[in-house]
Amino acid sequence: MSGPGRRSILRGALAAGVAGAVARGGPVAGGVARGCPMERSSSFRSFHGVRQAGILEEPQARAIVVAFDVTAAKRDELGELFRALTDRARALTGGGAPSEVGVAGPPPDSGILGPDVPAGGLTVTVAVGGSLFDDRFGLGSRRPARLTRMRTFPNDDLDSAWCHGDLLLRFGAPDEDTVLHALRDVCRHTRGAMQIRWRANGFSSRPRPSGAPRNLMGFKDGIANPDVTRAADMDRLVWAARDGSEPGWTAGGTYMVVRLIRMLVEFWDRVGLAEQERIFGRVRETGAPLDGAHEKDVPRYAEDPIGDAIPLTSHIRRANPRVPETEGSRILRRAWNYDRGVDEAGNLDMGLVFTCFQQDPRRQFEAVQERLEDEPLSDYISPFGGGYFFALPGVVDGSDHFGRALLV
Repeated sequence: MSGPGRRSILRGALAAGVAGAVARGGPVAGGVARGCPMERSSSFRSFHGVRQAGILEEPQARAIVVAFDVTAAKRDELGELFRALTDRARALTGGGAPSEVGVAGPPPDSGILGPDVPAGGLTVTVAVGGSLFDDRFGLGSRRPARLTRMRTFPNDDLDSAWCHGDLLLRFGAPDEDTVLHALRDVCRHTRGAMQIRWRANGFSSRPRPSGAPRNLMGFKDGIANPDVTRAADMDRLVWAARDGSEPGWTAGGTYMVVRLIRMLVEFWDRVGLAEQERIFGRVRETGAPLDGAHEKDVPRYAEDPIGDAIPLTSHIRRANPRVPETEGSRILRRAWNYDRGVDEAGNLDMGLVFTCFQQDPRRQFEAVQERLEDEPLSDYISPFGGGYFFALPGVVDGSDHFGRALLV
């Protein structure tokens, strides 16, 4: 649609989002709406903050990662879209009773969570893609310095329908219906301003029997992440650089890489256990490195220079050689399993929704990918989608909104 008709629909849709937030009574400290019955998850994290939720926190049990193409035509419409996203995220993460719209209107909410929407531990993380900085909105000069288009790496099988996007939203919660409800709500209140480009649902397995969750190849996933409680490490590895190389508005944000990786599980399941463990470099049962006893044990590569214990080609050794020269390429990994049923040939279609956060995708994510080129594991995986994005700074209070500093 174009012209006044499209703009009228856009204004109406975004106004509905604002009205829904106002009807809930508005936010107060801790994200709780006034006058609304609330339910707070044990993992409750206030919506407001200098940095967004869903980055440093451990992956929740259920997630939806969804990329959008922005259909808003002008910069002021983009601003309305960001305000609507903020209003809906604030309301959904706070919970409460939806407003009544009268007998003539549609129900104010999908109803899948009942009459009073629980906060349910929901987090909403918003990121922008490089394509948002084209000539549509006059934002070219404000593009994050390290935001590029995702490369095609050796062994990739990228499908353009599953790549890139102007905006990316990541919903996380303990329950599937919570993230589905949030997705439907946001789509309802932003219709006319953005359209889904691709979407991936993910789940994080509970520890079995303990420690890190397992991926669908049976191995524990995300053991060697940097310590998020060490602020100096996060400033060096995760948050946007504050050395003058980035636009000032990026403070509190971070680069987010998404990779959709199919696992060829029917082939993998026919590989011997010893070979599987040598491919990963870890014991499948415990998650320990092949030269250790516990999952958190640090591999002793210096004592194994030719790879007798942990092969030089193993995934963990290629990804993180644990030498001073590669310390600066560490990433904060956040991943979920996915299951999309079967493909057209009747093969199981399952794998990993991989996301990671870093200060510089080239220095960190791409450096890791280059080390992993032609690793033995590449015979059993097929990356097919994803993209590079910049996770926006947080919404600091009730007068702030996503993208405010970007659009000033």
